[in-house]
Amino acid sequence: MADYAIILDDLAVQMRLGIHPHEAAPQRVLVSVRLTVDYPKTPDADSIAEVLDYDTIRDGIHALAGGDGFALQETLVERIAAFCLTDPRVRAVRVRSMKPDVYPDARVGCEIVRGR
Repeated sequence: MADYAIILDDLAVQMRLGIHPHEAAPQRVLVSVRLTVDYPKTPDADSIAEVLDYDTIRDGIHALAGGDGFALQETLVERIAAFCLTDPRVRAVRVRSMKPDVYPDARVGCEIVRGR
């Protein structure tokens, strides 16, 4: 088997995320995902059909961001991780969300690791 890390880093989405009244409007959220992916063999045909297409992960995150929103970052990262693990080749996933504009002097976020 061939193990690869697929990385989507600092994807910026606009979404409702938070518990405070000022967070009722969509805000910028940065999402990073690192997937450990098992392929049955080393991809040698140089074809997207052999590998996990990261467009799928990006599109899934955009779909979640376009929904009703979340109160907690913990819920957001759990949903993203669950979505990523629907691909049977994904052995583990690390998901991080960051709200960069909540404070003028810091970013706030949440990170989880999930696996099979």
